[in-house]
Amino acid sequence: MTDRYATGMATRRRVLGDAHVDRAEANKRRFDEPFQDLITEGAWGSVWSRPQLSHRERSLITLALLAAGGNFEEVAMHVRATKNTGASPDDVMEAMLHVAIYAGVPKANHAIKIIKDAYKEMGEELE
Repeated sequence: MTDRYATGMATRRRVLGDAHVDRAEANKRRFDEPFQDLITEGAWGSVWSRPQLSHRERSLITLALLAAGGNFEEVAMHVRATKNTGASPDDVMEAMLHVAIYAGVPKANHAIKIIKDAYKEMGEELE
């Protein structure tokens, strides 16, 4: 295990929560282990662990990029992570407004539906 992997795993757990990471680790097989190592070292050990931006800021950037790129399958996971990153529902909506203007209303609209469902599953009442 490299230092970057250890740093990445600690950051991944801090952002996504132990339960999520434990499930992902339990589902890991030899086939996808290289991919899991890559994201743990690259995304979590490099980008998410850099001190220049807070986890809240990275959370909002990530949600905006996922929505703008049409990568909706991970939006709910990163909404759930906002309870650990400190990004509020209002913050998330601000990010989606940027997505609407810079990447397209349909992408933001679809992401907002996913976001609302994720908050509902989390027991968070949106007004």
